[in-house]
Amino acid sequence: MKGIISISTEFLGKKTKSPLVLPAGIMGMTWSGMKFVVENGCGIITSKSLTLELRTGHPGPVIAEFEGGMLNCMGLCNPGIIDGLQEINDFKVLMPEVPVIASVFATKAEDFEELARHVNDSEADFIELNLSCPNVMDEFGMPLAGSIDMVKDITSRVKAISKLPVITKLSPNVTGLDGIALAAQNAGADALCMINTLGPGMLIDIDMVKPVLSNRTGGLSGACVKPIALRAVYEAYSRVKIPIIGTGGVESGSDAVEMLMSGAALVGVGSAVYQGGIGIFEKINQGIRDYMAKYKYNSIDQIPRLEKLDGEA
Repeated sequence: MKGIISISTEFLGKKTKSPLVLPAGIMGMTWSGMKFVVENGCGIITSKSLTLELRTGHPGPVIAEFEGGMLNCMGLCNPGIIDGLQEINDFKVLMPEVPVIASVFATKAEDFEELARHVNDSEADFIELNLSCPNVMDEFGMPLAGSIDMVKDITSRVKAISKLPVITKLSPNVTGLDGIALAAQNAGADALCMINTLGPGMLIDIDMVKPVLSNRTGGLSGACVKPIALRAVYEAYSRVKIPIIGTGGVESGSDAVEMLMSGAALVGVGSAVYQGGIGIFEKINQGIRDYMAKYKYNSIDQIPRLEKLDGEA
């Protein structure tokens, strides 16, 4: 099969030049930062998880790298929903064709509803419900994504008022993640984002005899979480019919192909941006193209998916 190799795809009715997604919490929250990421090969932008009010997050150090991954305890720092959406609006003036996901975080269903009303009045294309951040457990307790009832309640209430497709972001720090994914779908989610960081975990400075991170613990990400992310996406893919943004440990084109084969419609690239620089997006894009050329695929949709688990959808 000959022809032009295209990695463009479509997600919930929006076209994108690449299957790569910038996840929430990666890089800054400015229109210029979003533009920079897109110019370097990213297909879809996700805002920082926005809260009703500004959050300064945890004091430094908030990132600690180790062989195979990293910990972060950013603490959901963001400018608040009003200012955050203004940055999205400003970006969409410059690049109206690029899809943007407005990620939001709260601890109560009522606050998620209020956040959704704000997003309704913005230029964002999708709303993501962050139910799964593990690096603020000291402040808010276990992530909401650990409760099927909370996932169903929040997703259904936001879906009832949202003018935009709803993406529910789930946590790997649970048992029965595929069942929670199915509950989100049944509650009206249009798509899933999985996984968020693992943990929390901890690293220790043996000279100072103290935790490396200011918050002691943080969410685990990077190459070391890829096998768990692939398994989680695959199990959810076997249960649900809605698209999945698969993220976790993707650093190369082959990693991205694995994520697509596991059932993901799009691929998130997060920690690799910190570790490999902004050029990582085009590096991964080229790796996907190289794989497609090897097997003579012209369209990214031709990349095969694994067979679903026996007895599943």
